[in-house]
Formats: sequence, structure tokens, C-alpha cells
Amino acid sequence: MKFAIITERKTPPDRRVVFSPEKLDEAKKQFPEAQFIVEASTIRVFSDEAYQQKGIEVVNDVSDADVLIGVKEVPISALIPNKKYFFFSHTIKKQPYNRKLLKAILNKNIELYDHETIVDAKGNRLIGFGRFAGIVGAYNGFRAWGLKYNTWQLPKAGPLPNQAALIAELNQIELPNIKILLTGSGKVANGAQEMLDAMQIKSVSVQEYLNDNFNEPVYCKIDVLDYNKRTDGQVLNNTDFFNNPQDYQSNFMRFAKVTDYYIAGHFYGDGAPYLYTRQDVKSPDFNIKVVADISCDVDGPVATTLRASTIAEPIYGYNPQTESEIDYKNEKAIVVMAVDNLPCELPQDASEGFGDMFLKHVIPAFFNEDKDGILQRAKITESGKLTPKFNYLQDFVDEKG
Repeated sequence: MKFAIITERKTPPDRRVVFSPEKLDEAKKQFPEAQFIVEASTIRVFSDEAYQQKGIEVVNDVSDADVLIGVKEVPISALIPNKKYFFFSHTIKKQPYNRKLLKAILNKNIELYDHETIVDAKGNRLIGFGRFAGIVGAYNGFRAWGLKYNTWQLPKAGPLPNQAALIAELNQIELPNIKILLTGSGKVANGAQEMLDAMQIKSVSVQEYLNDNFNEPVYCKIDVLDYNKRTDGQVLNNTDFFNNPQDYQSNFMRFAKVTDYYIAGHFYGDGAPYLYTRQDVKSPDFNIKVVADISCDVDGPVATTLRASTIAEPIYGYNPQTESEIDYKNEKAIVVMAVDNLPCELPQDASEGFGDMFLKHVIPAFFNEDKDGILQRAKITESGKLTPKFNYLQDFVDEKG
């Protein structure tokens, strides 16, 4: 079986890749029965020469490969019929802008596996860039604070080589005695927490955070039952919240009263209460000054996020009274950082981390008869049709409803 690492063709260009030269060399040694080739690229964070130095063939034509592996969506014109493809297709939530892509995949008899659908038997995602979104998102929030208050000038994350360089920059700034709130318990939140811990910011409990004053910056990491409560007053568990979100209401405002910098690293499920609404932000008790919304659900549970921002222009201002965008320097503005493709700013680290996961979970499935069901669960299309698990997309493909 021949695997090809394809060049990224989406605009703006993405420098990430599923396998670094070192990890692909490891895959080659681990699975000698497999053949790995790399499509030539001038934008990839690792050069063609770096792969060649590991004895990996770099080619201009990958049409003889069986499995083609990329990161972002493949343009329809570049899709090769009758192949297996791995990439983030952004179709499984019926994203309208990729309807034509999914139709083309079906028409070209392509077997599509989306990185987002690679899950274990319990449905937990095995592959993703979440940790790196958290790392860059936390950094960008501190950068936004410095720009808002003219207190420090952090460089953009993108030109810096890796996480260590981001941490080195952060450790040169002198934080005021601010309170930092971090929501979430998954890879995104854990990535952001890595940055806070690397800065040696003190972690405090919920009770300390809400009630105490500190003569140093502190942070508090909270999960869903900290910022939601059952309407009947019962205290149950996370499972109850996920199964019955309609029985809960937000309890976030008690945190908003004392928070200066908020990092949104949570996963938001359909039907759950919004963390805070636009009405909440109007309250004089709403103290948050900078929001790093890594989750980036537009017009959603973090009401200050009016739109996704870009790597080129990562921050904007939110005017609570008019519920509209203003210059972030305006004294009325809450600063919002809501870049939706943060891992692109850390391409080397993100690629290395992604390759670790892909080699551990996906490549073995091709050689052990998919004994854990990884490929079977992830497969969206087969033989020109949607697989049963993803048949809910048929109306989307047929442009009905």
C-alpha cells in the first residue's frame, strides 16, 4: 500500500503537514510493507530536502498512491478519483460552503476519512490540533492585552518557531495582578494551561478565585458544572449536564464579575446554555476586558464573539452597549481574539504532534485489519455513497432542506 503526503492547496496557504520527516521515517521503519511518498511543496513547514534526507521520495505526481493524506480541504479540481483521502473536509456539520466538495467526492468514487471523525469506540476524538490552538490562543490573548493597554509588545506567534519561543516571549512581560479564567477540560484548555503554567502563574481554586484578592496574577480553570447549574438546584455530574442541557442555566456571571482576562477553551454542545449573553455583557458587573475565544462559536455562547478574526488581523473590539464591533483601542471596547485556525501559527509543533497521533492510531489500522474499528467509524463515503453512519448528510448533498 502506498501512502502520499499531499501538498496543501487551500488559500490562504497552510504550512502544516500530517507527518514531519522524522515521523514519516519512523512510520517507514514501523511498517516496512508500506510505501510513503511526499508531494513536492514550497509552502510546507518542512522542506522537500528534509524528507529526502530521510530517504523519502519527493514527487510531483501522487496519482499512483492508494491513500492521500492532507490537512485542509482539497480543491475539487485536485481530487484524484478512486482514492482514499484523509483531510479536514468541514462537511460533517453540513457546512454549506463545502457542499460541492462532498458531492464531488461522491461523484469521483473517493473514500473520504475526515480527521474529525477518527474516534475511539466511545466517540472520543483521537486526532486533532486542539492542544496547539490552546497554546497559540492563550499567547494571542496576552498579546491582545499588551496592544490594548500599551503595556508590552509581543510579536505575532506565526513567525516564531515553536512553543518554547512563545513561552520565552511571555516570560519577558510583567503581568499586573489580574485574574485569568480558563474554561474547558480537553486538549484546547490543556494547551492553554500549559502556557499559564510555563509563565508560573498561580493556579487557584474556584472559591479562592471568586472570593479572594491577590497581590499577584492568578488563574482558575473551570469545567461545565462550575459555570452551569441545574434549574432545580440539584448537584449531579457532567454526564447529566451533557445528557440534559435543557435542565441547566448559566452560572458564569459570578466569574465574569471578577475576571480580567478570559480564555474560552471549552467545547460547546448544542442545547447547552450560553456562558454569557449580550445582555449579560451590558451589566456593570461584567468585568472581563480581554477575551481569547479559542472555541470561536460565532454569535454563540461567548456573546462578545461577533465574527471569527484572522491571523493577519487577530483582534477587534466589542461595544457592549451597541452590541457591535468597534476599534479595540476604544475605551468602551472589550478586546476579542477569535482566530479560528490558530494551529496554523505554530506549524512545526502542530505537525509533529499531529503525526504522533496519526502514526499511533490510524496507520496501524491499515495493517491489522482495522481491529479497533478506527477506519470503519471514520469513513464518510464509500463506492460513491455515504456510509450508514453519515447518511444524515444525504439531504445536504441533495440540497434538500
